[in-house]
Amino acid sequence: MVSVTNLLLCFLILSACEALKILVVYPVPSKSQSLLGEGVVRPLLKAGHEVTYITAFKYKNAPANLRQIDVSDNVNSFPSDQINLQKILANEVPTMKHGMVMFVMRGLQAQTFEYEHVQKFLSDPNEQFDVILSEWMMASLLAGLGPVFNAPFVWVTPMDVHSTVISMIDAAPNPAYTTDLLSARTFPFSFLDRVAELKYRVTEFAYDYMIHEPAETELYNKLIAPLIVKRGRKPPPYSEVRYNVSLVLGNSHISLGSTYSLPQNYIPIGGYHIDEKIEPLTKELKQLLESNNNGFIYFSMGSNLKSKDWPEEIKSGLLKMFGNLKQTVLWKFEEDLPNKPKNVHILKWAPQTSILSHPNCVAFITHGGLLSTTETVYAGVPIIGIPVFGDQPLNVKMAAHRGLGLGVKLSYTLVEDLKVAIEEMISNPRYKEKAKLLSSLYHDRPMKPADELVYWVEHVVRTRGAPHLRSPALLVPLYQRLYLDLAALVVFALIATLYLFRYLRKAISSKVDNDKKRN
Repeated sequence: MVSVTNLLLCFLILSACEALKILVVYPVPSKSQSLLGEGVVRPLLKAGHEVTYITAFKYKNAPANLRQIDVSDNVNSFPSDQINLQKILANEVPTMKHGMVMFVMRGLQAQTFEYEHVQKFLSDPNEQFDVILSEWMMASLLAGLGPVFNAPFVWVTPMDVHSTVISMIDAAPNPAYTTDLLSARTFPFSFLDRVAELKYRVTEFAYDYMIHEPAETELYNKLIAPLIVKRGRKPPPYSEVRYNVSLVLGNSHISLGSTYSLPQNYIPIGGYHIDEKIEPLTKELKQLLESNNNGFIYFSMGSNLKSKDWPEEIKSGLLKMFGNLKQTVLWKFEEDLPNKPKNVHILKWAPQTSILSHPNCVAFITHGGLLSTTETVYAGVPIIGIPVFGDQPLNVKMAAHRGLGLGVKLSYTLVEDLKVAIEEMISNPRYKEKAKLLSSLYHDRPMKPADELVYWVEHVVRTRGAPHLRSPALLVPLYQRLYLDLAALVVFALIATLYLFRYLRKAISSKVDNDKKRN
């Protein structure tokens, strides 16, 4: 008989063989991006895989199967002044247009490649990976890691499904009923909405074709192609590399936003960053949240926007307005506030999912980031959104469109507008009912999103890049997809027929005239 020791040894050997070597790249120096990065790393580590993590925020209490490569210096090139509330209110910050965001993210990815310790890591021929996952943020240069390590490449997108990300793996969706990344329009579109969306897509395509892709190609040839040559392979052209993607794992779900028709290799796993083991509240915080029979309102502008940057008149106005409410107000704020009403409590750090999951939470005042929106749907709490930039206007508008909440414009009349929204939400039960309905829809899926992430990553490795899921649309030129060749043929045939008809008519007319002359 085989001994127990031998069986255990075989089991350990098999387990070791099943462990994958995975590279995860999250170079954006933003706390919300780091939460998403940890949401990718955590389930992969739990599944027993070896993970190398390039990050601007180190993973705390790292287990033995996690190696981290620090790129926190990226914060020095990140435009943090673009997200100052006071400057945005005073119109002192230029609008973050599509091209500007691409320029910033392209430079950030290039800088990540340029660090000496990153170059040393990428140049080491002993470094090999089974699959690479990277966050997609308006630039595709990191796709060059695929041919560097000769491994399948997976994008993880932090936003709801949109036109640009679909265009990387399939034909661009129709602008008559779909939105793009920085659009704030929701379906159904008016005539002007359709025109505006079409204009935006055409402009975006032109910018990408004429400026963004050539700039990325130059950086690829400078920073990445030599690394591929060092490993003894011929670098593929960047035009192939940026579209050689096995999967897109999207931070989206039907309960959260758009109902797009999705290609097979777009996998919606919205909410994967939420740890299913909800952290318990401290005794003091639990007592506070349960001390008011009218419940409590939670107010947070996220991790990037700082509440201390509100103008003084807005801060004092909010405190006065909150003080007149029957509910307790829990405000995530970076510093203590003087002259607080008794029902207003400040938290410098807040366990957001735990707070939202408490049954006494009656409303969530938020900036409308997708992580916060996802967490409020997870918990079944209605929101009042104060969107500032990026995808926040669309997230808030979508929440209002679905009955989950209300939107309030960021302006100097914020206090009055927010008061009206709070009174409406507290007095009207339909918002809470809708939040509970969407929450049940969020939870009603065959797999937890983090488990689904692990499954699809392993599927990509098992199927050597999942080529069976890829859309043929990327292999078909745009003129063929639009049947422009057929249109040209039809137009040519019509013109040829017209000329032939005119020639025959002229010939017949000439023959008739000649016959008349002979007679």
